[in-house]
Amino acid sequence: MYNRRDFLLATAGVAGVSLIPSAVAEPSDLPESIRSLSPALDDVVPISDDERLSRIEKARRLMKENKIDAIVMESGTSMRYFSDMRWGNSERTFALVIPAKGDLAWVCPAFEEQRARELIRFGTDVRTWEEDESPYKLIGSIVKERTGRTGRIGIEERLRFFIADGIRKDNPGVEVVSGDPVTVGCRVIKSPAELALMQKANDITIEAYKASFGSLKEGMTQREFGGLISAAFRNLGFPGGAMVSFGEYTAFPHGSRTPQKVKEGDMVLVDGGCSVEGYQSDITRTFVFGKPTERQRTIWNLERTAQDAAFAAAKPGVPCENVDAAARKVITDAGFGPGYKLPGLPHRTGHGIGMDGHEWTNFVKGNKTPMKPGMCFSDEPTICIYGEFGIRLEDCLHITEDGAKMFTKQSPSIDQPFG
Repeated sequence: MYNRRDFLLATAGVAGVSLIPSAVAEPSDLPESIRSLSPALDDVVPISDDERLSRIEKARRLMKENKIDAIVMESGTSMRYFSDMRWGNSERTFALVIPAKGDLAWVCPAFEEQRARELIRFGTDVRTWEEDESPYKLIGSIVKERTGRTGRIGIEERLRFFIADGIRKDNPGVEVVSGDPVTVGCRVIKSPAELALMQKANDITIEAYKASFGSLKEGMTQREFGGLISAAFRNLGFPGGAMVSFGEYTAFPHGSRTPQKVKEGDMVLVDGGCSVEGYQSDITRTFVFGKPTERQRTIWNLERTAQDAAFAAAKPGVPCENVDAAARKVITDAGFGPGYKLPGLPHRTGHGIGMDGHEWTNFVKGNKTPMKPGMCFSDEPTICIYGEFGIRLEDCLHITEDGAKMFTKQSPSIDQPFG
């Protein structure tokens, strides 16, 4: 459930991470298991230019199929996906226009043109606008030049409203529509190169966890333990972190701002990940600090059974909602729920993952999207028992022609988070 962008905004109280920021451990304070880690960058292979060009061509095919003349996006994961451009968002519109035919075009504040040209790697058509001019008219004019008509413009889902509204208002006759059939249609299916980067991110996350978990000590705060995990990611050479919860607060799916200190018998939940060339991991491990009670062991085993049921249901051609139903049945048959009621599983069983920690599509009731090879998801049914504890086991998987494949080995038992 971890989202790296959410982690970076943790102090603002964004859902998805602990509201207590992690302490930054100094190198001299780190345990040997973390100090001994070194950057693991040698086998990281970035996405090639040829692959990005093939993505643009696929986008054009999808535009034609969906009668969309161009898609517009601003800085974010979709812009990076197609063009490898990273640009900070502000109130000044900086946008990429990918037309169904013709060259890519960029819309840029005039005073930023030279910096933009240094960074742009695909397309040479850069249209600039002065501070007293409309960037939205420029976008409309690009589409009209490429198509010969005002056209239908697809909006990437994270493009801010004021830009989409400006395009609509400043270009009479233009039809502004969702760009999801194109952008999601491209991004939801991962290539072998993308899967390799995601595999690396998952491997690094497990390595960071293994190096950190043995350092948990009586009285340690969730902030201190989170700091050790962040340091492990840092020493391995990748940005990453984790939400940490202890005891009854493990029942809060996205953590609690309440300061916590671990004590004997506490459930411990760690939910985090890292980024490798922009591709994310998301792994949760739950265990007990000390010896588990029979109650803790029983619920942990139930959670693992639910995760297994979800994994078994994930197959090509099967609707995504079947995965949620399979996991939820295990939990409700044990007397929890029903549905989203607590105690039980209060959220979907899994989310899409790739360049965003959470992206399309989801394992949730009502989602009849058939799974296809290359789709990637988290598998994370959670059992939340407020006032007692919560357990989440989360590993990410990808769909192959033969069924689902985990990026990581699942936890074998409450006593052995890693086997």
